[in-house]
Amino acid sequence: MPVGLVPTMGFLHDGHLSLVDLARRQNSSVITTIFVNPTQFGPQEDLEGYPRDIPRDLELLEKRGVDLVWIPDREEMYSKGFQTWVTVDDVTRFLEGKMRPGHFRGVTTIVAKLFNAVMPDKAYFGQKDAQQVVVLRRMVMDLNYPIEIVVAPIVREEDGLAMSSRNVYLNPAERQAATVLFRALKTADQAFKAGNRDADGLKRIMEEIISSEELANLQYISCADMDSLEELSGQVNRGLLSMAVFIGKTRLIDNILIGI
Repeated sequence: MPVGLVPTMGFLHDGHLSLVDLARRQNSSVITTIFVNPTQFGPQEDLEGYPRDIPRDLELLEKRGVDLVWIPDREEMYSKGFQTWVTVDDVTRFLEGKMRPGHFRGVTTIVAKLFNAVMPDKAYFGQKDAQQVVVLRRMVMDLNYPIEIVVAPIVREEDGLAMSSRNVYLNPAERQAATVLFRALKTADQAFKAGNRDADGLKRIMEEIISSEELANLQYISCADMDSLEELSGQVNRGLLSMAVFIGKTRLIDNILIGI
């Protein structure tokens, strides 16, 4: 009787629910967790202000036929004097790992604890957090977890904006400006399909589009190997295009895979 696990931080949107639906189709039982994990937030990040709405989340999950929702509290996950961590080295040195020191240590530790508690057959994550997927696959492989990591495509709004709980922070002008991320990625993808295979050229395309939006402040832009996450140069046949952009005070990430 296979069990599927969908770990979330709550404030669910259609991206989360697509993971639940996929888990429901592939498993006899589905467990969803809701836990805003403090150890993956940096000192200046939005832990206390992170959006929460547990009653709404529970209603959505009940309608989706989830069998069990686990909502642990902080003390249950991190006992007094907690000092044991799960770390993944190489693939956390780039992209989000470089910009948010300690972030992935928090992610891998909490996911390992959830895996230990539930021991699912499959665990479901979204492609929007592309580096997280790479990191967790590495952790599962290295620690011999008998768990399959299942990755679902990014779910987008009609105008291309990747669904995110943080989108609620955007005011109307910022919400419109935020579409620049997908426009940049889509334009680079089209250029790649048209024969522009130069990594730096693809990054320039994205950077020019982001810089054309006055409300956007680019933090990083990348064309990286899909497995190692090391930056690519010269001609590429496949890769991960990704970026982090501040729209006003809200930090958004997005990505697209090319050559697959």
